[in-house]
Amino acid sequence: MTDRALTTPRSLPVARPRAAHRIKRAVRAPLKHCLLALCALTMLYPVLWMVVSSLRPNSEIFRSAGLALTEPRLENYTNGWSAFTEPFSHYMINSLIIVTGAILGNLLACSMAAYAFARLEFRAKRLWFALMLVTIMLPIHVIIVPQYVLFSELGWVNTFLPLIVPKFLATDAFFVFLMVQFIRGIPRELDEAARIDGAGHPRIFARIILPLMVPALASTAIFTFIWTWNDFYTQLIYLTDPDKYTTPLALRAFVDQQTATDWGSVFAMSVVSLVPVFLVFLAGQRFLLRGIATTGGK
Repeated sequence: MTDRALTTPRSLPVARPRAAHRIKRAVRAPLKHCLLALCALTMLYPVLWMVVSSLRPNSEIFRSAGLALTEPRLENYTNGWSAFTEPFSHYMINSLIIVTGAILGNLLACSMAAYAFARLEFRAKRLWFALMLVTIMLPIHVIIVPQYVLFSELGWVNTFLPLIVPKFLATDAFFVFLMVQFIRGIPRELDEAARIDGAGHPRIFARIILPLMVPALASTAIFTFIWTWNDFYTQLIYLTDPDKYTTPLALRAFVDQQTATDWGSVFAMSVVSLVPVFLVFLAGQRFLLRGIATTGGK
């Protein structure tokens, strides 16, 4: 009896804080979910408004900021698709050509440069790596003039070459750094075992490093696709022929300073141009998360 009397009162103060902590957790969880849902709705509202506006007549687009849709109008999509001399798919194909070349260039050149920085030993390696990182901080407006002069002397203006060829020269330092961090996390014992078997650097890179770099390569491909597909500035600088316009330039061509703008068609084609971006992101989301998670902590 004495032992029970001594232990029972001592156990009560321990149980009460635990119960109170569970109640607080049960209350906080719904509040956090509600806050996250509100933030998600706030960020998605512009996209939802654009989708709704693509189904409205021009006279009703800017009258209300709500998402209510009374009379859906699909004519905006048909009018926008055939608004120019070429169908809108022509400009999407131009964007796809540039995006494909940019992805192949970044995957090939950046992975080779990253392997050199991560595995090879050469003179002034740290200096070159530091210079490569410095280029990340250079805004494009600083280098666009000398680049334009160079490409103009080569006769590449008004072609896709200025938008594709530099990618094969490992000019995107961000992706080089991303892959360097990933390769540094791969055990060097694998390289040493392959070297004992007589493999050189090309074979080690192709047979060992590349298969293990799938998350980093997928992240590079996804980021390159999104950034190149949405690029407007550089494509506006180098592409002057309307027949070579890409999707961003075609959307800009809808806005005319002299005539009334068909905003319904603009929003409709904007929705169409966003579909490939969403599909690529959803298809490679798990690779994107793995690539960022495995390179951020090294």
